[in-house]
Amino acid sequence: MQQLIALGGGGFSMEPENPLLDTYILNQSAKSSPKICFVPTASGDSENYISRFYNFFEKQNCKPSHLSLFNPPTRDLESYLLEKDIIYVGGGNTRNLLALWKEWDLDKVMKKALKQGVILAGISAGSICWFEEGVTDSFGDGLEPLKGLGFLKGSNCPHYDGEDERRLSYQEMISSGKIKAGIAADDGVALHYIEGALSKIVSSRPQAKAYQVYFEQQLKEIKLETRYLKFGTNKRGQ
Repeated sequence: MQQLIALGGGGFSMEPENPLLDTYILNQSAKSSPKICFVPTASGDSENYISRFYNFFEKQNCKPSHLSLFNPPTRDLESYLLEKDIIYVGGGNTRNLLALWKEWDLDKVMKKALKQGVILAGISAGSICWFEEGVTDSFGDGLEPLKGLGFLKGSNCPHYDGEDERRLSYQEMISSGKIKAGIAADDGVALHYIEGALSKIVSSRPQAKAYQVYFEQQLKEIKLETRYLKFGTNKRGQ
């Protein structure tokens, strides 16, 4: 089964006291103690980011590891990633992430991992990268459209409620045809795709939502059903 979980924001890097989204990701694996690998390429393999990943996941029922392209653990990166159960991509600069992945052929490895049943997950840049297009601040000041890997159809906008310019910029880009219609996610929201189709939307914050945004004679923003996970109810397979 092909699974991809795209976070608009949240998780260990944004809400370290709220484990709901990261626990949800772990629970989608069939393994009782899944191997989860953090890929922090978009942050330039930030040591602080890597440390925060281990601070959270070493306390969970899983086997955490990370992949640095600036200090590779092995020459055989494909085998290293394909033996994982979950690959978790961090936030940062989406443009740099895509450029480095293509240079190292990780874009091809990620596609193979998805087809082989490895769960792909990610936040912010690690969400945008899976879609055909996304809204990014990777170019410096302001937000711009960016082409992604195309594992998921349409466009993606993370941090929809978390950054002042995101909502308006995304809507303007869709209205003007600069970017395809797509899905926007507030901070604290995870979009769970199964076999390329949006299966479920969950959140770690009671008011956080996801939206379908498209242009049809006028700009349309449709609030999508989003399930708040709640503490104590996030069990395996849910």
